[in-house]
Amino acid sequence: MRLREKTTIITGGGSGIGQATAQRFAAEGARVVLFEIDGDSASRTLASLNGPIPGSSILLDVTHAPEVESAISEVVSRYGGLDILVNVAGGSGRKWGDGPTDECTLDGWQKTLDLNLNSLFYCCKYGLQAMLPKRNGAIVNVSSVLGVVGGDEDFATHGYAASKGAVISLTRSMASYYAPRGIRANVILPGLIATPMSRRAQENEHIRARLPQLQPLSGDFGAPLDVANAAVYLASDESAFVTGAVLTVDGGWTVH
Repeated sequence: MRLREKTTIITGGGSGIGQATAQRFAAEGARVVLFEIDGDSASRTLASLNGPIPGSSILLDVTHAPEVESAISEVVSRYGGLDILVNVAGGSGRKWGDGPTDECTLDGWQKTLDLNLNSLFYCCKYGLQAMLPKRNGAIVNVSSVLGVVGGDEDFATHGYAASKGAVISLTRSMASYYAPRGIRANVILPGLIATPMSRRAQENEHIRARLPQLQPLSGDFGAPLDVANAAVYLASDESAFVTGAVLTVDGGWTVH
């Protein structure tokens, strides 16, 4: 019960890392509120939670600032505040044209930043406004190893890399500024994790053959639970003296 009765927003909680995080937080006693765009996905996650406090969800598009502001205001009104914010929502911009810089479409660039960076900024902006009156809170942002390493031919989505790199910079800036105000901010960098988002890589035999080199600790994809466990640590009092950390959960990708 490391998160007992902590009111927690988890964005993108309907599948993959977000779903695993919601399950772990609920099991640790948190009051989980999912921010999801897909009602069916949110319902499946809520049905899977096994904790002392029932979870709930708010359906919204986190790339729209007014919707985020309204949803966080609803959480504060309903539960009296916000203790933890975990930003997982995001994804690939390939379908809009993200790719190498010379080939990346303008639409692909903008939509990828909206999905991975602007949405996170909106959630942090209004989440911090909810946390500041109590001078206490924890923010955990999910970035990617591609925010710190160059993507070769198999991972050449430069809008995605730029957005995830910016998440790291934003998180560390918040950590520095809000530390005297009692609020911590940390970031997780997952490698290749077996989620719906990574299905392209999971189905690519060439990429699978590279896994022993990319992620030598296991030579395989990581599990959503690996990231969720890291999020529990960074949100709990076990990391009370930790802020501005960049925690890799990547099977060794970034150490070579």
